[in-house]
Amino acid sequence: MTKRGERMFNRNGMPSEGTKEQRKKFKPAPGRRRILACVGVLAVVAAFMLFITLQTYSTARISDTYKISGGADGRYEKFAEGVLKYSRDGIAYLDQKGEEKWNQSCQIKNPFVEINDVSAAVADKGGNNIMIFQEEGMIGEIETALPIERMAVSEQGIVAVILKNGSTPSIVCYDVKGNILVEHQASFDGTGYPLDVSIAPNGEVMQVVYMQVKSSGIESKAAYYNFGEKGETATDHEVASKEYNNSVAVSGFFMTQQVSAVVGDNCLTLFKGKEVPEEVTTVTIEKEIQSVFHNDAYIGMILKNEGSGGYELRVYNKSGKKVMSKDFSESYKNAEIYGGQIVMYDGKQCCVYLRSGILKFKGELDNNILEIFPIKGVNKYIVMNANGMEHMRFVK
Repeated sequence: MTKRGERMFNRNGMPSEGTKEQRKKFKPAPGRRRILACVGVLAVVAAFMLFITLQTYSTARISDTYKISGGADGRYEKFAEGVLKYSRDGIAYLDQKGEEKWNQSCQIKNPFVEINDVSAAVADKGGNNIMIFQEEGMIGEIETALPIERMAVSEQGIVAVILKNGSTPSIVCYDVKGNILVEHQASFDGTGYPLDVSIAPNGEVMQVVYMQVKSSGIESKAAYYNFGEKGETATDHEVASKEYNNSVAVSGFFMTQQVSAVVGDNCLTLFKGKEVPEEVTTVTIEKEIQSVFHNDAYIGMILKNEGSGGYELRVYNKSGKKVMSKDFSESYKNAEIYGGQIVMYDGKQCCVYLRSGILKFKGELDNNILEIFPIKGVNKYIVMNANGMEHMRFVK
């Protein structure tokens, strides 16, 4: 007999497979064979996906083209699971096959949009009209008393706007029916002039970035206003603020309900807090900021390199930690981050980096790009151009 753990040897001293009965005893069970087979398949799939991920592509192949009426005259933004098309004559929502799900006609001289995952607001810059949309169509319309300068929209459709009024602009929050929820008067001598406004996803906290003129020169301030219970006892509902003495803060945004950011000409400040935001960190940016873009997890920047020329693509996480940096030579006017992909484009030129720093694509498409974003599938993207909507895949 052999004991457990002992091996059997034949008369030549080589390991023996044992008797027929012993071989049956050590034969893997059917369930175990299935597990081993699944593990093998998963390993092959993982290796294949890793191979695809690590590739750099320079060619794009169009698989489908969907013609869109007036496509060359429209502007496009990714919205929900499709695309928002807007122009002076109206707003339409397209699915991923270019089919128009709804169309809202209007007359807008200078349309601009603000979008989150749920709601979109389209306004006439310098005019008085705002329309609020969700995936199913228009849910509200607002007419302002003063010209619209800046705008932000919450997921519920609450809109915060900066309205021009000489040296005393107004900051007003509206509900989807156009009712005024909050009105705040600003001034050069008091709060400062509002440069940007942002609103939390739930519509309860508003962030305003001000430029202030003081005896020492131009300074900046970021203020947070809470319109819920936490702000009831605060003066003008202001629950938090930060002053910038050595930087000019120019913009701000909410990444999530908990995390928001302010961007200055030489710094990035992260705040955390659902009701009373508190500063987490301020990162010094030693290069000239060309553009800033973000999603709910990352903040991307295109910075201008000095001396060596070209640009740097830099990405920070919600804690203010730098998680990616890549130099490139081309100039891209447009940049967005989708999940873990950074898409930059200008004219026909396009470049895609992964958050890991891998260059996924760099090349030239056949037509000027009006909008581009990834969709489900390996290396699949939707491209909007003068021809309409195209489904594209990166290939070798």
